[in-house]
Amino acid sequence: MVRLEEVEDEAFTSAQPGPFEEDNDDDYSDTDSSISTDSVPATPSETLYDRLLALRDIVPPKQRRNLSHFFHTTKSYIGTGLLWSGKSAWVLSTSLLLLGVPWALAYTEEAQYVEMEKEMRVSEGVRGDILGAGAGKAGAKPAL
Repeated sequence: MVRLEEVEDEAFTSAQPGPFEEDNDDDYSDTDSSISTDSVPATPSETLYDRLLALRDIVPPKQRRNLSHFFHTTKSYIGTGLLWSGKSAWVLSTSLLLLGVPWALAYTEEAQYVEMEKEMRVSEGVRGDILGAGAGKAGAKPAL
């Protein structure tokens, strides 16, 4: 049969070092504290990244998982939207170049032809007036 015996640790039985009860702390004043005037950080090797990593212990794991999922989903939607809009812009710009440039060239060419026809009519009208004035004396009738 097993016999259990309680063994006390001597650390629990010995007296702890510290102030005695008969000491009086009336002369202690917190106004002379050097903590508030100390400008040197306690751990100079600690970086901002280390401090941010320590902050993750503040947020519970379930909320961290939900926040991570939310930001990942948002990033995915934004990335997909940017990818789709980039591809759409590429399709529209190449379509405009392939269809719009030849159309613009044909339109300007047609406008040049129309302008040239107007100039020819004006010059024929001037020649007709000059010739018609000389022919009018001879009694010729204009053709309709």
